[in-house]
Amino acid sequence: MAAFDTTRTSYGSVGFTARFGSAVSTVLGAIATWNDARVTRNSLAQLSDRELDDIGLVRGDIDMVAHSQARI
Repeated sequence: MAAFDTTRTSYGSVGFTARFGSAVSTVLGAIATWNDARVTRNSLAQLSDRELDDIGLVRGDIDMVAHSQARI
């Protein structure tokens, strides 16, 4: 009598559709992250120096804040 074990996981058997979907998801995530950083950078750039000082920033901090905000 033969037995067939179906409880083993088969690594590497993910189909093309799943890999393609994952790649598309990764690209869309990167675009969304880039857009979030862009919106943050533009919003902070529109503030006056006094408004930036009120929130504890200087103009030179804008890129750093936008970059770190996009990673969250």
